[in-house]
Amino acid sequence: MRFYEAESTVAASPGAVWSVLVDAGSWPAWDSGVTGVEGTIALGNTLTIRSSAAPGRSVPVKVTTFDAPRRLVFTGGMPLGLFRGVRTYTLTAQAGGTVFRMREEYTGAMLGMIWRSMPDLQPSFDRFAAGIAARAESETTIGG
Repeated sequence: MRFYEAESTVAASPGAVWSVLVDAGSWPAWDSGVTGVEGTIALGNTLTIRSSAAPGRSVPVKVTTFDAPRRLVFTGGMPLGLFRGVRTYTLTAQAGGTVFRMREEYTGAMLGMIWRSMPDLQPSFDRFAAGIAARAESETTIGG
């Protein structure tokens, strides 16, 4: 198994962070690494995500867990489990706000070959975690 992960502390409630997270259409406005998202985040739905880390490539993912406002999971990959990515977003309430975590784990028989050809996604994970914090905090300040 290989993975990427990032975390941020957000001065906003889990509900406020969740609202930003599940509004996938707005991701490009606050995450410079996401260039587009097609679809609606809801249990069982498939989304298509485009990112600057993989120009010209769309990544389809299925929403496999939707536990508002605590946990959201996207799953994608190749048939027969040859390669699989599972991205988990976790929101944990703490005094004064929320700890936001995202982790994507990769598994499968083709992991070694695919991992070598993948770009380093850590910078995009870090941008996403910082971006969601900034967006949720600004919306909390602006919108109450």
